Amino acid sequence: MTTTPPVTLLQDPTSERTVHVRPRAPRMTGLSGRRIALLDISKPRGDVFHDRLEELLTERGAVVSRYRKPTFTKPAPARLLEEIVSSNEAVIEALAD
Repeated sequence: MTTTPPVTLLQDPTSERTVHVRPRAPRMTGLSGRRIALLDISKPRGDVFHDRLEELLTERGAVVSRYRKPTFTKPAPARLLEEIVSSNEAVIEALAD
């Protein structure tokens, strides 16, 4: 049985012509008291997924804030991103259909 080495390069979904290696953010040591943002990109049923995720995170002591993009067809507005970054320690962005 062979094992796969850990991934050191994450795939960037943007249309960059040149690959840029970005360091991973350090992992959190726990969730208790941590401020976690949930960013809904406004696809149908994304809120259902985030409802469950919020439940699981709060059970583990995290403080969850919810955010929503105006539309999934465009990047999040800069003001929204600034608010998320200034008020949270981590963000989970997810979509659903």
